Amino acid sequence: MPAPINTLKARLAAGEVLHGCWIGMADGYVIEISASAGFDWLLIDGEHAPNDVRSLSDQLARVLPSNSAPVVRPVDDDPAKIKQMLDIGAQTLLIPMIESAEQARRAYRATRYPPEGTRGVGSALARASGFAAIPDYLVTANAQICVLLQIESRAGLAALDEIAEVEGIDGLFIGPSDLATDMGYPGQPNAPEVRAAVLDGVSRIRAAGLSAGVLSADPTYIEACKEAGANFVGVGIDVTLFAGAMRKLAGTYCK
Repeated sequence: MPAPINTLKARLAAGEVLHGCWIGMADGYVIEISASAGFDWLLIDGEHAPNDVRSLSDQLARVLPSNSAPVVRPVDDDPAKIKQMLDIGAQTLLIPMIESAEQARRAYRATRYPPEGTRGVGSALARASGFAAIPDYLVTANAQICVLLQIESRAGLAALDEIAEVEGIDGLFIGPSDLATDMGYPGQPNAPEVRAAVLDGVSRIRAAGLSAGVLSADPTYIEACKEAGANFVGVGIDVTLFAGAMRKLAGTYCK
């Protein structure tokens, strides 16, 4: 029996445009509700949300039975942390703050068993292998791991073409908020200079034959990115959606 088929990886490789939502509330009940909404994918955030390995594992377990593909973002590109995300059952990772081809290559190798990479063998203890119920896991897992890398700085953009040439990665994701701050426009991902850089980056990623990702809650920005070629498209964040709805309701009655 081989490792489970990663349908998100297959759909992205086929060029489908897939829409998802960021999940940062770090709560199993919230993500279970979100998994019933119908998004193509849900990103469980381990970088900025108050998550640890156990809470990420719990949320991942709640998404796996749904029709939404789970994506996990680790804290950083530390191979040890990447190994934990894979062992708890993540098959698609969005790895933040990549700024060079060397860094991208190291992150990619952390997702693969030898000889292709450096991932440690301990899957028999974990959900990844069905707790040792998948006998062929070690020889089939590599092919089902989807690696998406985040470009979030001027240094990353400068190295984008070299990063895109790293063999095996599935896609690159432009982070508008961090990029805006690095470019001198904190809190202004829609600044013309930032927007132009994001759209140019998306076009270059697709021209390199990779999937291109972005995140925005602005419909016009989303459409512009899709026109430029983005096909891994984040369209909202659970925290801001909940906070906005709560404030609107309170504002209606508590004046």
